[in-house]
Amino acid sequence: MPMLLTRTEPALDLLGGDPGAPALVTPTTRIDYAELRDRIDDRRRALGDGRRLVFLSGGNTVEAVVTYLAALAGGHPVLLLPAGVDGAALDALVGRYAPDVVVRADEAGFELTDASGGTPRAFHPELALLASTSGSTGSPKLVRLSRTNVTSNARSIADYLGLTPDDRAATTLPLGYCYGLSVVNSHLVTGASLLLTDRSIVEPAFWDEFASLGATSFAGVPYTYELLESTDFARRDLPDLRYVTQAGGRLAPEKVRALARFGRERGFDLYVMYGQTEATARMAYLPPALAETAAGAIGVPIPGGSFRIDESVPGAAAGEGELVYSGPNVMMGYAESPADLARGPELSELRTGDLARRREDGLLEITGRLSRFVKSFGLRLDLDRIERLLAADGLEARAVALDERLVGFVRHDRFVDAARDAVARHTGLPVHAFDVHALAEFPRTANGKPDHAALRAHATLLRATDAPAAPSSPADAPVATPAASVAELRDLYAELLGRPDATEDDSFASLDGDSLNYVELALRLEERIGALPADWPSRSIRSFAPPALSAEPAVDALGSSPGDEPTRTHAQRAALPPAAPRRRRIARLETSVVLRAVAILLIVATHADVVQLKGGAHLLLAVAGFNLARFRFGGSAGGVGDERPERRRRVRGLLRSATLIAVPAVLWIGGVALIARTYDPATVLLSNQLVPGATAWSEQWQFWFLETLVWSIVGLAALFAVPGVTRLERRHPFAFALAVLGIALVVRYVVSGGITPSSPMRYALPAIAWLIALGWLVARSTTLPRKAAASAIVLATVPGFFGDPVREGIVIVGLGVLIWVTSLPVPAVLAGALGTVASASMFVYLTHWQVYPPIEEWSPPLAIVASFAVGLAAWWAWGRATGWLGARRRRRRRPAE
Repeated sequence: MPMLLTRTEPALDLLGGDPGAPALVTPTTRIDYAELRDRIDDRRRALGDGRRLVFLSGGNTVEAVVTYLAALAGGHPVLLLPAGVDGAALDALVGRYAPDVVVRADEAGFELTDASGGTPRAFHPELALLASTSGSTGSPKLVRLSRTNVTSNARSIADYLGLTPDDRAATTLPLGYCYGLSVVNSHLVTGASLLLTDRSIVEPAFWDEFASLGATSFAGVPYTYELLESTDFARRDLPDLRYVTQAGGRLAPEKVRALARFGRERGFDLYVMYGQTEATARMAYLPPALAETAAGAIGVPIPGGSFRIDESVPGAAAGEGELVYSGPNVMMGYAESPADLARGPELSELRTGDLARRREDGLLEITGRLSRFVKSFGLRLDLDRIERLLAADGLEARAVALDERLVGFVRHDRFVDAARDAVARHTGLPVHAFDVHALAEFPRTANGKPDHAALRAHATLLRATDAPAAPSSPADAPVATPAASVAELRDLYAELLGRPDATEDDSFASLDGDSLNYVELALRLEERIGALPADWPSRSIRSFAPPALSAEPAVDALGSSPGDEPTRTHAQRAALPPAAPRRRRIARLETSVVLRAVAILLIVATHADVVQLKGGAHLLLAVAGFNLARFRFGGSAGGVGDERPERRRRVRGLLRSATLIAVPAVLWIGGVALIARTYDPATVLLSNQLVPGATAWSEQWQFWFLETLVWSIVGLAALFAVPGVTRLERRHPFAFALAVLGIALVVRYVVSGGITPSSPMRYALPAIAWLIALGWLVARSTTLPRKAAASAIVLATVPGFFGDPVREGIVIVGLGVLIWVTSLPVPAVLAGALGTVASASMFVYLTHWQVYPPIEEWSPPLAIVASFAVGLAAWWAWGRATGWLGARRRRRRRPAE
């Protein structure tokens, strides 16, 4: 239970130096540890009593360091705003977290704004520091770091660097960057000192101050060392320089070797380091003695930390997998709202998102980034490796992915053709399957890292404005579509999901979307923005629209390139009219959509005696379970914290899904019962399976599929209403689904008295609920071993269920495709029709029982056509009616103007 501290008490003291030893040094100031402690005490009083949320903005100045240390010492959770966060980005952060104190500390002094409302805030007692992982974008998602995180990482760094009170680090990185802050923490905790400066390493004055003030080290990202090559660093006499560190991205092995060799000759060491903000900065380092012989490796874990390699990553090479780190510096978790600041530690290990392998010498080596892979034309491409291969060819390039399309950038038009040929040669992709563009300069983040987000935004703009049809392009090449605005996309969600309250930060899942409106929304979205990523239901609406040009970082870096034939600037490209999209012959539809359309076609065609291919309805049950898991059980992972909001969301969503099926079904079946007197009240109420003695097939069983689906969903709602169940499922999604399937299979075998249930038992809920659970398990099979396990379960449970190999084969093949294939190619002219049929599949099933019988005797094909026509009409009418009722209800609720 989170504690609420109502008084200020020392929470974290990082000062480890003797009172008279220097702590902070500038060209004009020398502050020893005693004076620094006095300043911290004064600043603590200025920050106020009680624990308060502090936002700190400032450069590498005395005032900024004092304020930061005072916040830690006073128990105030503090966020050091990254460089460049201002304007709308700062407003978004302030609006989201409502800090009690906003401090601006720079060369001009100290300015404190008290923004608290006087109400005590709830913070976890261990919470010390908040950090951003987004550079200058000011994302509201923050990293929560504890006192233990900060102190353990600082001491580990000091340990492997061998820091002593004689060390003095120049602050070459901003305090708002975790790497820069780790320099401050590690030096102060060991009694060393800091040379505070905001100067760039390209300024001669920086090196003059570095030498005259006795600095012994500096830190840099790869871009720092690129800049260093343009200075007179190699010619300077820096007798006090003991070591340099490098982190914040991969430095090319040849540059590591060259810098290490130069350091050996000049008497300083090179520490190549690896880390993430989520690990309070550092996780691994390469001992300097190995820098020349093991360049390219990240080395060994920091003291107190350890690594393992999770080899379950699909498509990873043997011995390769995701790097997972454990240690006392692993963050408490993320924060996305003020309430999250009261949450405790949620992680025992950190999944880094990096692919790694252990070399023969025992050192760890990063081989790629999970998010830096793209699946294109069936090939899994490592974007980082592509950049390295092009560099080996003498081509400086950047590679990003837009959906499933590779996009490369080079620094002049004259390199475009060579880069295109090299990419085709190294990847095996046809040249029409990727794009290569020229830029004057590659954009970088405020921390000096390659700005892939800016490159993706630029690629999106190019695709939207410069997509004329190329005569040599195949007809099924991807189509460029004009970009839709965020407002237009929000309106689309609001219209199709019946949610006028939708905001730009909502997603399909958060708006309670379901399989009934999933297909139509997906198709309409693709018309506006092109191919959708596999995880689009969980993505915010805002993420689908390209960012406004003015908001992009490093815009100037994307201007025209020099040379005889300069490329267009952003503004010039934006002024061009969108090119007409090329006509496609082939489109791709999500597998579950195609299966729904095919299954309902098989159902109607079989009932109309055109074919005898049964099994479509049972396959639809599994697909329904698959979609329920995706749309209704899609809450945040982890299984910690307060589960009540997620539990309520799941239960509400499940009951809504059951209602959306049950209401039109009861109305239709009830209407038919009143007119034709064919259905009993139990059938009308979708409860025929509860009638005693219903042991033979009759027309009362015709809606078994809907009965099973509705009552299964209601049962799941009851299950997730139990406290603790949602947390358990979130923590162990695959194991939980497997357990539910196991229970459902036990029920099946018990009520069936064996493997093959009799008719109509094979249509009753106890005997077929396992198919919904099986679809649920398929949705949770996200790794290669889990997919293999799900496939084995399908092969073990489906055969024998019907006693009909053809029927069982249809279900097995359908589930196999669902497990292993994300999307299927279909003729582009049929994509819209298939999507519509899939959307209307429930209404076709519901109504076809009254349509095909009087027609099939003289024209079975016409009976099929008529069944779909009536079902589609019913689906359309129901959508319009519910939309009208919803709008009318909202108008009644709206207060009079």
